[in-house]
Parts: sequence; structure tokens; C-alpha cells
Amino acid sequence: MADRKRELTGWHVLAMLVAFFSVVIVVNLTMALLARSSWTGFVVENTYIASQKFNEKAAEGRAQAALHWKSDLVIADGKVSYRLLDSVGNVVAAKRATANFRRPAYASEDQNVTLTPQADGSLAAPVDVRDGMWIVEIHTDVANREHPYRDTRRLTLLNGAIK
Repeated sequence: MADRKRELTGWHVLAMLVAFFSVVIVVNLTMALLARSSWTGFVVENTYIASQKFNEKAAEGRAQAALHWKSDLVIADGKVSYRLLDSVGNVVAAKRATANFRRPAYASEDQNVTLTPQADGSLAAPVDVRDGMWIVEIHTDVANREHPYRDTRRLTLLNGAIK
């Protein structure tokens, strides 16, 4: 039996190079289109103004941490419920709160929900959020506080509840 060696001609090499670079270009274009359609790139409206407010927000955060309050967030059965507890475990009376639900990578499902006081001292509202990763930022208006109490959490919802 004679050994047959296949020789690559110039056309074969050219065809392999064209195929290789075609795959690379198609993958890069696909990734660029997906990235462009899934994230707005919007972080803040004006970076200069945001940088000027940084020290003010840091001071508010230190003052809030000094309160030693705890919070309880529950998302289940199409409802969000939030409650603040002071340092000894008593419910903090809150007038209202807003919960901003944001997806970490894209803005198409973001929503703001206004929470209203309930009989048990919590704040609640109906909410329609899909399963997956969320960043929830809650601003609670509390009596005798100049600034709202801010609570930010990154969480995963599974079957409509916090995992």
C-alpha cells in the first residue's frame, strides 16, 4: 500500500485563513451587538455633580451606620415588604419608602415601587419582578431624620422570592 500524502495547495491555505478570520469577525460582531443592546452604559447623568456630592453622601452613610438599625426585606407572592428595626429591635415608624429595582446589566426591566405603611409597621406594595439578579435600593422617609434611610442590596430572586 502506498502512502498518500495530502498536500495543501495555496487555495486550501487561503480557504482556511478566510474561514478562520470569518468566524472571528462574526463572533466579535455578535458580542458587540449583544453588549450594545443589553447595557445602556448610563451610570450617572453628570459625573462632575456626582463627584461633588460624594463626601456628603459618605457623611450621610456614616451617620446612618451609627444608628445600628437593621432592616428586613421580603419579596414573595408578588409583594415587596420592608421593615426597619432600631438598635434594640423596635419597629421604626416610617412614612413611606421607594424601592428601585434594577438589573445589574441592563435597564429594560428596571422599575420603581412606592411602599406604603401597613398595620404591622412595615411598608409594602405589589411588585412584578422576574427571577434573576437584582439590585434593590430602598429610600425610607423616617420622622425626625433629615435624609432618607438608604438600604441597597444585590439579591437573586428564584420562584418570585429571595433566594
